Amino acid sequence: MEFESVIGLEIHTQLLTDTKIFCGCQSTFGADPNTVTCPVCLGFPGSLPVLNKRVVEMAIRAGLATNCSIEKQSIFARKNYFYPDLPKGYQISQYDKPICLGGSIPIEHKGEERTVGITRIHIEEDPGKLIHDQDVDSLLDLNRSGTPLIEIVTEPDIRSASEAYDFLVALKQILEYLGVSDCNMEEGSLRCDANVSIRPMGETKLGTKTEVKNMNSFRAVEKALEYEIRRQKEVVGSGQSIVQETLLWDADKNITQSMRSKEDAHDYRYFPEPDLIPLTFEESWINEIEMFLPELPLKRKQRFMSNYELSSEHAQVLTDSKPVADYFEKVYKICKDPKLTANWVMSEVLRVSKEKKVTVNQLALTPQRLGTILSYIENETISPAAAKKVINKVEEENRDPTELIEEMGLTQISDTSELEAVVKSILDENPSEVERYKNGEKKLISFFMGQSMRATKGKGNPKEINAILSQLLG
Repeated sequence: MEFESVIGLEIHTQLLTDTKIFCGCQSTFGADPNTVTCPVCLGFPGSLPVLNKRVVEMAIRAGLATNCSIEKQSIFARKNYFYPDLPKGYQISQYDKPICLGGSIPIEHKGEERTVGITRIHIEEDPGKLIHDQDVDSLLDLNRSGTPLIEIVTEPDIRSASEAYDFLVALKQILEYLGVSDCNMEEGSLRCDANVSIRPMGETKLGTKTEVKNMNSFRAVEKALEYEIRRQKEVVGSGQSIVQETLLWDADKNITQSMRSKEDAHDYRYFPEPDLIPLTFEESWINEIEMFLPELPLKRKQRFMSNYELSSEHAQVLTDSKPVADYFEKVYKICKDPKLTANWVMSEVLRVSKEKKVTVNQLALTPQRLGTILSYIENETISPAAAKKVINKVEEENRDPTELIEEMGLTQISDTSELEAVVKSILDENPSEVERYKNGEKKLISFFMGQSMRATKGKGNPKEINAILSQLLG
């Protein structure tokens, strides 16, 4: 029997607010353990939560960008469960009246466009963090307690592990473009749980699902899903039944392991949070937030392909990151050649950014400076090889490229009479190679080009030299 997999994702995303969701503690990563806390985020008796308005705005931005409807009234609830990293013994979250409902995200998967439905987006607070690998005992850091989250829950629309990966990439890009999260999985800013089941091909009824946790990268999500789908098929194929449970992904062994039986909503004993009044929104405020949404990644990619006549692959690379896309468009305003700009941004700018381990916004090679260098390539003031030298020097010394070109003597020789004298000299010095060329060894043109460039110390205009060679060699 042939089976299909049915996958839904739950993505927890930390929001880029200055302070926590219900108190004035800084929402920062990397502080000394248990130093960024207060009675509110520690759940002390008598302390009361006060909602951070910026959290609500960011949740609405995420909802609008994922085609959700923004509910006119939203209510907070207490989700009751006990873990050592949850000081209050309950988590303030949302249940039956979340802030965003019924959205969708278009993705590209294996060359085709697909749509993954969004069930809901709701706001909640993060618990603390348990650390198990630094001591014989588990350690507890409550700095993260009270950090604002949105949880994005998808419909069970995903049909493969690779499609789940593509969805997560698309969602991450949207959240980064919106500026609501840095989506750093290493720091816990983005965490993903996956619900997966299988069913006979053509069946509409959902099978028994398992939930997979503890995946710290998109590739880990993909690998865990591949394993779990394979495991479930083997279980059903042997005549056994799938048990509804929560599983942990063991990245060292590449297997899932049982953690506990899977909870349902009633296990959490949700009830309305008595210390927070319901949220109500004016239409004008939602419209104002929507007005300032940025152009989203997929639309920007399509515009790059349409307006700049870039290939799908080039447009994808340039729009993967909003800072890179912005950088490209700033350079284009100076250079006016989209393909030349794209090639240099993708090769040299991303190379330097990777080598220095900084974002493109932090480079000494600003868009204005690269635009100037590319303009010099276009008017043949410098060669592409010289441009690479200038780029490296600009980044090393944080100096103006025009000054460096003059100082390094990189101005290209384009005077035809001067270049013709050089080429004639090369041909006169290599009569046997000239004869072989004329007898059909056309690849020797590369030899003559190399000798000519060497004679001009790399300053000769390659196009002019090639034209002169063609003329003199017949």
